[in-house]
Amino acid sequence: MDACKRRGLRKDAEINRERIVAAARVAFREGGLDVPLEEIARRAEVNIATLYRRFPDREALIEAILADRMAEFVEAAEAAERADDPWEAFAGLVEHICGMQAADRGVTEGLTSCFPGEALEAPRARALAAVDRVIGRARRAGTLRADFTGQDLMLIMMANAGVLGSTRCAAPEAWRRLIGLILDACRTDRADRIAPPLPPAPSAEDMRNAMLTARPHR
Repeated sequence: MDACKRRGLRKDAEINRERIVAAARVAFREGGLDVPLEEIARRAEVNIATLYRRFPDREALIEAILADRMAEFVEAAEAAERADDPWEAFAGLVEHICGMQAADRGVTEGLTSCFPGEALEAPRARALAAVDRVIGRARRAGTLRADFTGQDLMLIMMANAGVLGSTRCAAPEAWRRLIGLILDACRTDRADRIAPPLPPAPSAEDMRNAMLTARPHR
């Protein structure tokens, strides 16, 4: 095969990959991470064999689509670390993460699921480490209840995912009220606020197992 023909084949393969990624980004945003791969191939106007040549399984395609969303999670968490006001940093971060979920159904599911590869799990671990530091700073400032944990943020994200699943079409802004209520319940620096103790938080291992269970089907 001559060099020009090889370059043409490589160009075709790259075009097909870009079409698949673009179609998957829209499909996941609209329908979540379990959208049939055949539907994505149809939207990309390629056959399913072509899709599998570019992406051997669903998780490889999810990694390609969600990598930038995980990078945004990292950036938001680390920016919150640098913010001046501990409470505003914490509250703003919660609102940002939940807003990411509201904007994209694939992100809604991706942020509350675990994946086997490092492409998504490594940035998630980096983001969650920064989240823990943001939480710790707000607790030490006396503005966030002392028993709030990183696992509680995961519970908030899962609760938000549930609300979004029920209201995304009929009441798309309902999640904002949920998060407002939760943040108000978490704040402790008001004279009229006495925060009763919470039941024990789930362990990090418990939450990881829950996220593994929520992982999209292959």
